[in-house]
Amino acid sequence: MALKRFAEVLQTGLGVTSAVVLFLMMAITAVDVAGRYVLNMPLKGGFEMTELLLAALIYCGLPLVSRRREHIVIDTFDPLYPPRLKRALDIVAEVICAATLSGLGYLIFVRAVRVAQYGDTTTVLKLPLAPIVYLMGVMIVVAALIHVSLILVPHGEDDGKTIV
Repeated sequence: MALKRFAEVLQTGLGVTSAVVLFLMMAITAVDVAGRYVLNMPLKGGFEMTELLLAALIYCGLPLVSRRREHIVIDTFDPLYPPRLKRALDIVAEVICAATLSGLGYLIFVRAVRVAQYGDTTTVLKLPLAPIVYLMGVMIVVAALIHVSLILVPHGEDDGKTIV
């Protein structure tokens, strides 16, 4: 029960975070465009802020997409497969996704450590890049764990609202 509650909090938190980040991207773009064309003065670092927010949006959305099984799939032949074969293929797909995301998560964490050690920052605003790279790593590992949990849940038996 605690795991289900944690999953609901995680899903709500990531959903709200993604919505706020998307709103901030919209606001920054609006201010930048208005400043550029009305005042002939673009927002300093607007492009950098948008880049960082886009990375946060993509990686915070990844666990949500994984949980809802909304990745792009080709299911042309699925109706032709017997249910047991379909279930086996679903499990194979979840294992491949979990393994791939785990490997990517490892590589991103290695990169995050290097970025933190070098003290990499954005060019104009000098914002540190390490927190965004760590966020990317954490979110990709969360998505990998979700794919592991989805191995236990056949398609159609979950409500798409909570993580097992």
